[in-house]
Amino acid sequence: MPDMNDEYDPLLDTDTEFAVPRPILMPRVPDERMPEITNRFLFVDVAAQRAKQLRRGALPRLERLRPNPETGERPDVKSRLERVAMDEVGEGLVVYELPEDRSSEETS
Repeated sequence: MPDMNDEYDPLLDTDTEFAVPRPILMPRVPDERMPEITNRFLFVDVAAQRAKQLRRGALPRLERLRPNPETGERPDVKSRLERVAMDEVGEGLVVYELPEDRSSEETS
């Protein structure tokens, strides 16, 4: 049987505010836009990686899909995440690195 007493318990005080404002998460957008990807195979690889990030919960970087900074409300994503990823890559919002060329290292 639990011990009942009349001591003040701050966890049970109903006069206090429980709603603590949480910071609104915003997506990380690069300072400088990436150059346009002209190689379609590289474009598909970068967009596929970004779509995987979006499926795992990353926030979209497109302006129209960013949360409202004051309320934190996010607009509904009406298109598929793969399309969102391709739009982000097309606008230069996804940072990527190309692997070093091995053929130049092997010949020297």
